[in-house]
Amino acid sequence: MKILITDGLAKDAIAALQEFAEVDEHFYEPDALGEALKDYDAVIIRSATQIRQAQIDIAKTGQLKLIVRAGVGIDNIDHAYAKDQGIHVRNTPSANANAMAELTLAQLFAVSRFIAAANVTMRKGEWNKKNYRGVELAGKTLGLIGFGHTARLLADKCAALGMDILYYDIVGADDQVPYTYADMADLIQKADFITLHTPASKDGKPLLDGGAIASMKDGVRLVNCARGGLIDEAALLEALTTGKVAAAGLDVFVGEPDVNLDLVNHPNVSVTPHLGAQTYEAQTRVGKEVVDVVKEELC
Repeated sequence: MKILITDGLAKDAIAALQEFAEVDEHFYEPDALGEALKDYDAVIIRSATQIRQAQIDIAKTGQLKLIVRAGVGIDNIDHAYAKDQGIHVRNTPSANANAMAELTLAQLFAVSRFIAAANVTMRKGEWNKKNYRGVELAGKTLGLIGFGHTARLLADKCAALGMDILYYDIVGADDQVPYTYADMADLIQKADFITLHTPASKDGKPLLDGGAIASMKDGVRLVNCARGGLIDEAALLEALTTGKVAAAGLDVFVGEPDVNLDLVNHPNVSVTPHLGAQTYEAQTRVGKEVVDVVKEELC
């Protein structure tokens, strides 16, 4: 069995794969990836590798049987088309959920207490204590758009901090959770803080466009650690400038790693470079789950 790893994997997981397979680590540009995949039974990718119909059409003429996304979102794979061609697509949906939830929580604290701006200005020798009067999370309403593994963990953490929880999910309400379901329009209008937990839209359009932002509370705070493009970045920048949006915490961006510098340099924006799953614990769990998936599918 031959396995290709394109975007890295925990060393323990690579060693485990090498016990029963030949493993190569190499990143291929899109125009070379399809031909390379013909020689492998499985490929393991993260977010940097895109496997689209063009690559699948070439790879299916070889021995490729399995694509594994070492992470949650599979929107960088034409997964329905791959399935139609007899190539299985799997992911690791829960392995990095806690890491994602904790980073989102960190951004909630950052956007409520000017943590990012204070870090910058203090290093310039400024003492802006009176300019940085923030708000507390306790007693505020958090609206979660999407209610998968990460959002559920975040809801529990934020409820423990005294926040009221609203959630929306495309599959509808879950009677097993102690939180309040709302349709998205209602959630957007009522929430003091909004966090996003969905894959990218199939049509590429932002989930929160200028109209959606306009319908939010004045002074709302937004956090997106899910996918770049879920928020219209131009509309968000305008809303930050007018004060409609008090602050935003962003871990994901359109066109990564080339980002909108006007947005990331706004004083009321807290930014991180797509760090959602970047913990030792999450990477260990992801690696173990990848190995289990490969064994289940191919051994």
